[in-house]
Amino acid sequence: LAGTMRADIERLESGEATLGRLEQETAAARAAYEAAADHLSALRAEAGARLDAAVAGELAPLRLEKARFRTALARETDGPGAEHGRDRVRFEVSTNPGRPFGPLSDVASGGEFARFVLALKVVLGAREGPRTFIFDEVDQGVGGAVADAVGERLARLAQGPGQLFVVTHSPQVAARGTHHLRVEKTGPAANDEQGAAETALTTRVVALDAAARLDEIARMLSGAEITEEARAAAARLLGSGRPPPPRRKRTGTG
Repeated sequence: LAGTMRADIERLESGEATLGRLEQETAAARAAYEAAADHLSALRAEAGARLDAAVAGELAPLRLEKARFRTALARETDGPGAEHGRDRVRFEVSTNPGRPFGPLSDVASGGEFARFVLALKVVLGAREGPRTFIFDEVDQGVGGAVADAVGERLARLAQGPGQLFVVTHSPQVAARGTHHLRVEKTGPAANDEQGAAETALTTRVVALDAAARLDEIARMLSGAEITEEARAAAARLLGSGRPPPPRRKRTGTG
C-alpha cells in the first residue's frame, strides 16, 4: 500500500511539473504568433497601399474616374487566431464623391464591378499564376475610347500565363481578341410533324476566319446591313498597328 501511494504522489508531482512546462511553451508560442501576426499586418498594410495606388491609376480610363478603391484591413482580436493571421481583408469602393465606402461586391453595379475586377487583375498581373478568366460584357454601358481602354487592358491581361474568354457586344473589344467566336441563336423552329410549333431556341458557337471576322466586326459597327464604310472601319480596328496579344484570349459576340 505504501508503495502504491508513493507512486501516486510521484505521478502527481511530475504532472504538476509537466503542466507548468506546457503552460510556458504555450505562452511562448502565443507570443511568437502575435508577433508574427503583427508583422504580417504591417506587410499587408504596405501592400494594400501600393495596390490602392496602382488600381487608382487604372480607373479613369475605364470610366470610373469618380470612383475610389481601397483595401480595408480589420483586426480580429477575439479567438485564438488563424494560420493567416488576425486580419480580415476586404476590397471597398466609393463610386461617387461623397458616397461612403462599402464592399466592392455590394456597392458596384454589374458593369462597374467587372471593370473594377479588370483593373485589379491587370495590376496583379502574372503574380496570380495561370488561370482562366471569363469576362461577361465587361464593356456594358461604355463605348468609344472607354471600350478601347477596356480592350487594351484585356489584351494586356492576356499577356500573362492564363487565358481569357470575353463575351462582348463592343467592336473595339472584339477586335483585340486573337480568336473570334460568334454566338448565334435561332428559333422558334418550323412546325413539327404534328403541327405543333417548336418554341425552343437553338444556340451555336461559330469560329470565324479572317474574312468572316472582318464582316462580324463591321456588323457590330453598323448593324444588320454591312456597309463599305463599316468594313473599312473594321479593317482599321483589326489592323491598327497595335501589337497583337498572345494567342490566349478568345472573344465571343452575340
